[in-house]
Amino acid sequence: MEAEDYCDRLLVTEVFTPDGNWSSYPSHRHDEDDYPRITYLEETYYHRLNPKDGFGIQRVYTDDLSLNETIAVHDHDVVCVPRGHHPCGAPYGFELYYLNVMAGPRRAWRFVPAPPVEWIMTRDAKPELAPWLTAAPD
Repeated sequence: MEAEDYCDRLLVTEVFTPDGNWSSYPSHRHDEDDYPRITYLEETYYHRLNPKDGFGIQRVYTDDLSLNETIAVHDHDVVCVPRGHHPCGAPYGFELYYLNVMAGPRRAWRFVPAPPVEWIMTRDAKPELAPWLTAAPD
């Protein structure tokens, strides 16, 4: 995503989530500027559902739960993520698509996993895709 140089501050991607699956998961955040560990990126999700009368789930929360919202998203909904973790779920029977736009002072995507799911990211890390996640566990 960030290897292309078409713009200075935007990262844009499309995500298809099959029914019964999660995306933007394991939960992660990119809400502080401490490059190369983490970058500050605000984020929006434009959701589409198949079938159109279906629903998906998006949770937006911080580690201290000062922000802790779980949202039922419907076709054409937009969710703004000002900070915190932000996983999406597609219930069985509903396919979820979203156009994801991130913007910040640096066009780089570095994130920190939520503490309860960090072990998943460490276990499944692909060093060639996310070298900052491959640090040895404590």
